[in-house]
Amino acid sequence: MNASTASPSASSSRQILNADSLRQLCLELGADDVGFVELNRPALDPERADILTALPGTRTLISFTCRMNREPIRSPFRSLANKEFHQASDIISEVGHNISRELERKSIRALNISAGFPMEADRFPGRLWVISHKPLAEAAGLGRMGIHRNVIHPKFGSFILLGTILIDAEVTQYSHPIDYNPCVECKLCVAACPVGAIHADGHFNFSACYTHNYREFMGGFNDWVETIADSRNARDYRSRVTGAETTSMWQSLSFGANYKAAYCLAVCPAGEDVISRFLTNKKQFVTDILRPLQEKKETIYVIPGSDAEDHVKKRFPCKTVKQVHNGLYVSSIAQLLNRLHVAFQPNQSAGLDVTYHFTFTGAESVNATITIRDKRLTVQEGLIGTPNLHVTADATTWLGFLRKERNILWALLTRRIRLKGKIALLKQFARCFPS
Repeated sequence: MNASTASPSASSSRQILNADSLRQLCLELGADDVGFVELNRPALDPERADILTALPGTRTLISFTCRMNREPIRSPFRSLANKEFHQASDIISEVGHNISRELERKSIRALNISAGFPMEADRFPGRLWVISHKPLAEAAGLGRMGIHRNVIHPKFGSFILLGTILIDAEVTQYSHPIDYNPCVECKLCVAACPVGAIHADGHFNFSACYTHNYREFMGGFNDWVETIADSRNARDYRSRVTGAETTSMWQSLSFGANYKAAYCLAVCPAGEDVISRFLTNKKQFVTDILRPLQEKKETIYVIPGSDAEDHVKKRFPCKTVKQVHNGLYVSSIAQLLNRLHVAFQPNQSAGLDVTYHFTFTGAESVNATITIRDKRLTVQEGLIGTPNLHVTADATTWLGFLRKERNILWALLTRRIRLKGKIALLKQFARCFPS
């Protein structure tokens, strides 16, 4: 598929915009940097279907960024950081709105997809977003992803928010990725992350980050509501949720959802405008920015038995661990298999070298092979090789078991779940995916 054949709209005019003029317009209307990517760019393959659903006839994507102020993000007072996130998000939404409006005045169809929320909540816990801003920003030359999984702009560093505009016109010149990564590999984000989500070798534990940092978003909010529903009375609720936690949730509901950490952004020294303070005195940079976040007394939310729980107890004794559920429940076997890598806890799998066969029956007929070896997870379609354990399960029963709505013993006795191999291997499997 290419940009000229992707559009089902016969009325779309085949306009070609001057890239320099379009860039100048975006900058004048508040963008701090901008790039253009054609629809048929291979980097957009995972995004193209949603792009064309959002704006049929899209030919070009405008990726733009707005800077955030650094000091609020660096502050141990997270209210200040979150206020900056919200203000910057409002700004980038307004900038995208104004650019789109000017393009519409020129008879160009334009759709602003601003940073942050709202999202497509009906697709939760699947793909909530319309477009992934980060890979598009990389394709547009606005930076590269660091090991903290944020785009690092060559000039502004990690202190940016991203926006995207879809247009039904081509431009005279498209942008390309920068030929280096601004990340300086200082590993300060690794040291700062309270849940150990960022690993020095590049591995990222999504589950750890999501459970804590996004506690007052989506899944964490679901868990809080279920805690209210499960509480017998006010006293029981107060034994489960502190007054500070209730107030924080109210604040998120009233003024916008708050991040619990985002320390990886706070300590990142990369970017031409940012790095001088780090290079001038690295020790002082660590003292002023990293240490206050590491030594902050706060509650860290973790899944019981997770790598994050072990990390907090080992690295941050000054912080309080609170066991929670992250509120992520899958609704199908296909979704489960697709998201296993998100829930996988590498350190909990230490020493395992096991192959599992899963045969799901009933509402979904699916065969899958799951291998855990060297702290790595592999999921393959079909039954491959010789398994150490073969699980045959009714799909609905298995999903109910995962949601703790079905008892495993009952399922085994009624043969809705059948095992061929050592049952201890199923326990070891569960250990790698705590919930």
